[in-house]
Amino acid sequence: MPQHPIPPRLTLRGITKQYPGCLANDDIHLNIAAAEIHALLGENGAGKSTLMKVIYGLVKPDRGEILWDGLPLDVKDPAHARKLGIGMVFQHFSLFDTLTVTENIALALGDDAGDIPALASRIRSVSEKYGMAINPDRQVHTLSVGERQRVEIVRCLVQDIKLLILDEPTSVLTPQEVDTLFVTLRQLASEGCSILFISHKLNEVKALCHRATVLRGGRVSGACIPAEEDTLSMARLMVGENTPVSTTYPKVLGTTPTLTVSNLNLHSHDAFGVHLKQLNLQVNAGEIVGIAGVAGNGQEELLAALSGETRASAGHIQFADTDIGPLTPDRRRALGLAFVPEERLGRGAVPEMSLTENALLTGFLTGLVKRGMVAWKKTEAFADQIIADYKVKTAGRHAQADSLSGGNLQKFIIGREIMQKPRLLIAAHPTWGVDIGAATAIHKALIELRDQGAAILVVSEDIDELFLISDRIGAICDGRLSPLKPTPESSIAELGRQMAGDFSDAATISPRPTTSRAGSLH
Repeated sequence: MPQHPIPPRLTLRGITKQYPGCLANDDIHLNIAAAEIHALLGENGAGKSTLMKVIYGLVKPDRGEILWDGLPLDVKDPAHARKLGIGMVFQHFSLFDTLTVTENIALALGDDAGDIPALASRIRSVSEKYGMAINPDRQVHTLSVGERQRVEIVRCLVQDIKLLILDEPTSVLTPQEVDTLFVTLRQLASEGCSILFISHKLNEVKALCHRATVLRGGRVSGACIPAEEDTLSMARLMVGENTPVSTTYPKVLGTTPTLTVSNLNLHSHDAFGVHLKQLNLQVNAGEIVGIAGVAGNGQEELLAALSGETRASAGHIQFADTDIGPLTPDRRRALGLAFVPEERLGRGAVPEMSLTENALLTGFLTGLVKRGMVAWKKTEAFADQIIADYKVKTAGRHAQADSLSGGNLQKFIIGREIMQKPRLLIAAHPTWGVDIGAATAIHKALIELRDQGAAILVVSEDIDELFLISDRIGAICDGRLSPLKPTPESSIAELGRQMAGDFSDAATISPRPTTSRAGSLH
């Protein structure tokens, strides 16, 4: 008897999805085998998110066919996808802080949750089996970000999982947590589960994935076996030959303090917030200071205190020879402070406003408003310059902010702040969710601003990024900041320990000139 070949776990044929003014997916073909870890790569706006939503039943394609184990399939909705064994862990977690792990998973499973005590027992056994042990009775607000991601993954694993979709799963994890996650994913694959892995971190794709498919402009533009490539060649597949994707930057240490934070204690009024404790920080003119940390360890509180959203008592925050602790955000901006918040829509930009109007929101101090009247032609020219210089993919300056992909909106916000030539730039996650070509462009702009004499503070969960662009580096954990060290004198392992609260190896080192270079490719 002739043997029939085993069909792929998932087959996409000619998937096409059109939105007004945007062909998100254009005749996409893709096969994922059983037990395969398959990477999906592409620039911001390449169509990755839309394709994942099609597979998970959140979006209906206009044309095309889905085959599941070789048979045609119409995924009606996410509940139907879960019954088939398709699970998805989104980049943004969807957990209720005041509920327990079991209650959160029960809500996600709906009618399939069954008896709560039995579900808790299942959670405990499954999480232990895959090396992701978690207490099902803990309330989510008591969990670290890494533990919260475990909850999202375990939610998928308590079902009969056959395909696990992970969207940027390592963006909020320490290096040690990434290693643990990869052990789990390899174990799942060895048991026959297929994994679709979306990431901009090409070194992780090379280490983990069996095959990779590349999207550009909504179409499949290439494919590769990551183990046979290097990160540079994979980056070229994503963005083409003409886009810079890698560089190194000389490390420099400034000597003139621009921002000084002294013994800052700040009580958070958020029930799930973090108190800042005896925090000391100095950022000098002409240098970039990087602060690493797992989300929820005081970054939000520190950024709010520096931007002026939260006021501090006098005597603890000094900028431009001025005690700015009690000052409002607009008065700090008038002194030359620029700010890129973590949340793009709602804080970095107003969703319903045009890009021109969003350019005006923080750029009003650069001659765009005179005697209370908006100079619209100047404002439009400012918006056009941001779009052109930072290669923002948009229908034009009249487009609403919420019409842009996350990465393109991030480029617009970063450009708006840098082009104001601030004396001090504070940036939270400057390249979060941004493709490698855009990340390189943003890093280059930050370095150029530094070399013009600005002081720059970058708060990020991306350790590779911090080692690439930071001149001095440290970590925040539970509202405490480790001593800062020149980046060449630190290491990823040491920084990972500091992110977990172990400051024992960190020693205060006085800033001194260094000519060493450090570089990394996402």
